Amino acid sequence: MKVAIVGASGAVGQEFLRVLEERNFPLDELVLFGSTRSAGSKYKFRGKEIEVKLLQHNDDFKDIDIAFTSAGAGTSKEFAEDITRYGAVMIDNSSAFRMDKDVPLVVPECNAADALERPRGIIANPNCTTIMMVTALQPIENLSHIKRIHVASYQAASGAGAAAMAELEQQYREVLEGKPVTVKKFAYQLAYNVIPQIDVFQDNGYTKEEMKMFNETQKIMHSDVQCSAMCVRVPALRSHSEAIWLETERPLTVEEVREAITHGEGVQLMDDPSTQTYPMPLFLAGKDDVYVGRIRKDLANENGMTLWLVGDQIKKGAALNAVQIAEYLIKVGNVK
Repeated sequence: MKVAIVGASGAVGQEFLRVLEERNFPLDELVLFGSTRSAGSKYKFRGKEIEVKLLQHNDDFKDIDIAFTSAGAGTSKEFAEDITRYGAVMIDNSSAFRMDKDVPLVVPECNAADALERPRGIIANPNCTTIMMVTALQPIENLSHIKRIHVASYQAASGAGAAAMAELEQQYREVLEGKPVTVKKFAYQLAYNVIPQIDVFQDNGYTKEEMKMFNETQKIMHSDVQCSAMCVRVPALRSHSEAIWLETERPLTVEEVREAITHGEGVQLMDDPSTQTYPMPLFLAGKDDVYVGRIRKDLANENGMTLWLVGDQIKKGAALNAVQIAEYLIKVGNVK
């Protein structure tokens, strides 16, 4: 089993290295690829140093079985043919192919089998906020069909990459030291602030990130569910949070929902108001699962329920989800 990581030096690329090692992923050889900037860098994996190779239009992927790509949509589109030409499965973390009809969009807890039908050899990893939301909602969907979702996301700096995380830390230092604040990765200073925009605005007034949550949720859940999102960047370092109001076909009880979450895949119930127990990003960075709390009836909708979730955007929101897709393919014998 020969595995490649494209974009090895980025925040998600680095997380791939950690997740593959943590989960003792069944690979015999790992090959790292990067841009001219990161080629030549060395990273440790299972006690050995691996040098990053320059990503080029050539036959470097001839013997690769699975390629995890996380180098941006432009790179994924440019190199997809090179990566898949000899039968490698490309599990892509960018937005390049997510809504293409001939590319499955997969969250294993929801629609793992979709990964088996991939005419172009590509499987798309969804947007981080969508992954976390559908993982938490699938157990509820199994109780009663979800018709509508309203969601407000509270997205950490990690969603904009390693450099954005470093910039947030730098901004806090600069503010406290009375220095001019560096603003490069965000439209405005993020330290001591929230920014109600993630990605670019669309013609309908929603941002691209918000529309991803509408479109991707329908594709993953094979559903006509309507999802209206407001995505906000908050000055947390790592792990995203979401406040969700959902409407089901039949009224559900809080007990039913709690029970479903307790037995759901990839989710953990963290919900005890009497002890002020609920998920928070500060304490859940680096965790595999999506944590759910504040479950209660929606006072404005008799078929409604509201909840709060937190998940690590770089882990389940990116690298871990992709690795779980690969693990599923190996389990069912669907790799070349």
